[in-house]
Amino acid sequence: MSYPKIQRWTYSMPAALLLMAPFDILTSLAMDIYLPIVPIMPEALGTSPAVIQLTLSLYMLVLGAGQIIFGPISDIVGRRPVLLAGTALFAASSLLLAGTSSAPLFVTWRLLQAVGASAALVATFATVRDVYAGRPESSTIYSLLGSILSFVPALGPIAGALIADRFGWRAIFLVIGLLSVAALFNAGFRWHETRPAITAKIALRPILRSFPFWVYTSGFSTAMGAFFVFFSTAPRVLIDRAGFSGIGFSVAFATVALVMVVTAPFAKRLVMRWGIAGSLAGGMATLLLGATLLAFGELFLQPSFVSFVVPMWIIAIGIVLATAVTANGALEAFGDTAGTAVAFYFCIESIIVGFAGTVFVLLLGGDSAWPLVGYISASALATLAGLWSLRQRA
Repeated sequence: MSYPKIQRWTYSMPAALLLMAPFDILTSLAMDIYLPIVPIMPEALGTSPAVIQLTLSLYMLVLGAGQIIFGPISDIVGRRPVLLAGTALFAASSLLLAGTSSAPLFVTWRLLQAVGASAALVATFATVRDVYAGRPESSTIYSLLGSILSFVPALGPIAGALIADRFGWRAIFLVIGLLSVAALFNAGFRWHETRPAITAKIALRPILRSFPFWVYTSGFSTAMGAFFVFFSTAPRVLIDRAGFSGIGFSVAFATVALVMVVTAPFAKRLVMRWGIAGSLAGGMATLLLGATLLAFGELFLQPSFVSFVVPMWIIAIGIVLATAVTANGALEAFGDTAGTAVAFYFCIESIIVGFAGTVFVLLLGGDSAWPLVGYISASALATLAGLWSLRQRA
């Protein structure tokens, strides 16, 4: 069975980002935008706090696992139908979440919201792989989308608190639903099919046996995990130990996000100068530098903006440098099965970050910089060892 050749995109980089970024933003935003209203949800829905907590973890689990299903499907039926169907499901579920007063239905709609988010996310990144593979622009778009995946969940609770305070908790899901409908209509008119001409045969073994795939996926996990561990420990370090107010904490978080956004446009130049492997190595080295500064601050300084947030600026730069190239490095050899490769790329990253990041927080304590120092040191050095091995094999 054969398919039409790829329809070449003619969009400029800003236009492509405006088309793709909403799906990345919305699926990330839905992870935890309603964290500020979690305390009132049990009473509002007549259920227990454990059930509400389940809706948070369930979303993250399904978002990662669902891509294993939708990646291969997008390789068979195309990126466009998976994106549109997933976004439609995401939008409908979000609107139903805004209207429900039943705990079982809330959990059901939340599950379906995650299913739709999973489909939209994998189709978006597979499209990036289809369109920008081997092009200099890929480093910019990957770094920006990777930065969104990192910092949007950190800023989501702030947006949720502002919306809920003014309009009530249901408005949070209503806003997400309406924004999703707008993104869906925009994509319906402008998102062309990009899947290359292939046969409907999906091979998993070449992906899982590819050493470059594992090395670059490790680099992606290092970068994303660094922000995950920061997100997990920052409240206890900055609020409990450093005495930050809620607003001060939010501003501190926003500065890290700002560093990522400002750095992303420069990633393209660095990738062109250093190459994919060199950029990943540079990103890992920058992460290790930030971890060293964090360790210095933990040993010799009191918890403060300077000792904890400023080193995170360095780490944020490393995150951008790494995410600018990890997708290209991991997916380079899988043009015909990019959807499947993207699915495994994100799923494996989710497993590594969720498991290893949690272990470091539990073992080293969540009220200090040591979990972040430990996670970065172990995972960045493992990635650098993998890059060295790749170079020896070349």
